[in-house]
Amino acid sequence: MDWIISAHRKYDHASSFEHYGFIDWKQGNTSYKIGDLVFIYCSKPIQKIRYKCRIDAIDLDHNSIRDDKEYWYKIADYWDDYYKSLSEKFIRLNLIEQIDSEKLNLSNLIHNGLGMAPRRPVRASEKLSNYINLIINDSNLNEIFPDSIDTTINAYEGLKKQVIVNKYERSSIARAECIKYNGSKCKVCEIDFIKVYGAIGEGFIHVHHIIPIHSIGQEYKIDYKNDLIPVCPNCHAMLHKKIDGNFLSVEKLREIVKVNNHLILNSGA
Repeated sequence: MDWIISAHRKYDHASSFEHYGFIDWKQGNTSYKIGDLVFIYCSKPIQKIRYKCRIDAIDLDHNSIRDDKEYWYKIADYWDDYYKSLSEKFIRLNLIEQIDSEKLNLSNLIHNGLGMAPRRPVRASEKLSNYINLIINDSNLNEIFPDSIDTTINAYEGLKKQVIVNKYERSSIARAECIKYNGSKCKVCEIDFIKVYGAIGEGFIHVHHIIPIHSIGQEYKIDYKNDLIPVCPNCHAMLHKKIDGNFLSVEKLREIVKVNNHLILNSGA
């Protein structure tokens, strides 16, 4: 059985999944079974399905679930939910895939069989489930980094010999979370694609992982707000290019761009 459930805005689902790989979710009166697939629809302002999960456990009591206090945006909301759910049962949702695609927005979901924005768990029809899985499995969804090298590092077309990007830079969820916090203007050269190219440039940007991949340990937990920054493709390529054996920092590259732009303006070129 495939289900669609709705996620509210009070909780950082992206970070919770990234750090633990699962979320314990209120079971309610829904007749879930172990092995059922669950698509999580994020409500306004996102209004998209962003996660595909498998139910690995049902009927968990409050003492059997993990404490996820750190992922609530407001501590008051956490405690309010905590006391309300003391007698509730929970399911464990193990993350299978995550994606951020306009093809999974509300209008496209309705066009493919969803009645309306889900407020409570609903069964996904075969047509709708096939559509969602098709989009999630579409290897062409990632327009910025389409070519996979292996499960750890990837390169994108045209810069394979120069640029290796890690899984966080490829992740559409990581990109969406980064832009949510930092906007879509390049943090190095400050180009804003919508201002330069109009509507076709809206939302276009790359995402750069500030921490060198070789320095990340197995216990590393990504901070979407502080570990990732939006950068244009040119600046992204420069950030991944080694100078004297070392990668440039964002601050250093910003300084280089500023100095050279000043020289260009003064030269009259």
